[in-house]
Amino acid sequence: MGLLENKTAIVTGSSRGIGAEVAKILAGEGAAIVVNYRQKAPRANKVVAGIEAAGGRAVAVGADLTTLEGVQALASAAMENFGSLDVLVLNASGGMESGMEEDYALKLNRDAQVNMLNAAVPLMKEGSRVVFVTSHQAHFINTVPTMPSYEPVARSKRAGEDALRELLPNLAEKGISLVVVSGDMIEGTVTATLLDRSSPGAIEARRAEAGKLYSVEEFAEVVASMATADVKSGHTEYAGGADYFGKGAN
Repeated sequence: MGLLENKTAIVTGSSRGIGAEVAKILAGEGAAIVVNYRQKAPRANKVVAGIEAAGGRAVAVGADLTTLEGVQALASAAMENFGSLDVLVLNASGGMESGMEEDYALKLNRDAQVNMLNAAVPLMKEGSRVVFVTSHQAHFINTVPTMPSYEPVARSKRAGEDALRELLPNLAEKGISLVVVSGDMIEGTVTATLLDRSSPGAIEARRAEAGKLYSVEEFAEVVASMATADVKSGHTEYAGGADYFGKGAN
């Protein structure tokens, strides 16, 4: 029996990268997974196929989390397909993509996170867990400067974390816990690639400064572990980037 047998998890932004790996790990613990994508259905279907091939249960659901219809559809999919919602991993983020509206980062990294949580909470039972995924560059933005090209995204993600933390008392009333996972730059992610494109050498410089950067798989293990970890609501789990500590956390 896995730690999440007979449970259901939604993982936002899980058609690739960290989200896809988290979905696979949680499925391996017995959870039925709602795999979320915005546009890339084939990628999401491939993640689902991989989970099913390993004996797990999953469904791919296309939903734009910056719309209320999208978050409601995603929350409803858990109940319609699997009959419960026990774990919500808020992994989807962005803001460095080209061609997006000016306030897209804030819409996705703050507003969509809160709206997704608010749509999920009425469906979640006591003992359920919410995991919010962020970066050191965002979590520590008020005390540690980051690259200018990433600062607007970092500030929008910090705003998202702050907005979610404001809901901790409401979650406590329902017996639902929230855990934040903050990671240093992760090798091989879209964000890292875009950062390196806008600031050539950024990844190499950060790797040299930190000594080591987590891989997608390594970071996903940390995120997935927080779905069942025995930690208090409001806990922040750090992955990598030890040089950030002592510079001020919240």
